Amino acid sequence: MLQAKGIVKRYGTLEVLKGIDLSVSRGEILSIAGSSGAGKTTLLHILGTLDHQDQGELHIEGIRVDTLAGKALAAFRNRHIGFIFQFHHLLPEFSALENICIPGWIAGKPKLMLEKKANELLGRLGIGHRADHKPGELSGGEQQRVAVARALINDPGIIFADEPTGNLDSANANSLHKLFQQLRDELNQAFVIVTHNEELASMSDRVLHMKDGRWADPEIN
Repeated sequence: MLQAKGIVKRYGTLEVLKGIDLSVSRGEILSIAGSSGAGKTTLLHILGTLDHQDQGELHIEGIRVDTLAGKALAAFRNRHIGFIFQFHHLLPEFSALENICIPGWIAGKPKLMLEKKANELLGRLGIGHRADHKPGELSGGEQQRVAVARALINDPGIIFADEPTGNLDSANANSLHKLFQQLRDELNQAFVIVTHNEELASMSDRVLHMKDGRWADPEIN
């Protein structure tokens, strides 16, 4: 599903990532843990094609994506990758249903088909009755579930989540991680989750730890 080799990222003279290798299988839930400043989010942004490494290679779905640029990269990202962020990034003027449909609109998919699928996802996530509500009318947990549905709308093979439970209480955080497990089992999508919460990370199939831009684990398989 994903292969990263020798990923290096520098900001000026500061080397933030120092030769990261990583393999993620289809249907795997991987958590990347570590303290603030370890390089977790920088790595996630590079793996998700939101940023570009200075050295190394990145392959997703058999395609070397670090050689893509412009419209080709944007189209690949829209079709194959989903994102869930700590702060949701829902557009306040749109309803839950409309927010979910946005990646599909960008992909040029038919409106009625998208709305049908968005409603199905809302129902699957237990908030079907909130479809017409705007983000300001939703709780934090409901907003995060809308963000999850938005990440799923184009059937991506891999979903990247950056501190997805950072703004949730412990009950909603546990519920969200269990939801990831359920979605993986039903849809066979891979999840790469950046988190500082070791308890929640332990719910994943595999946990890797970062320290100072490198893997802290003694062996990476």
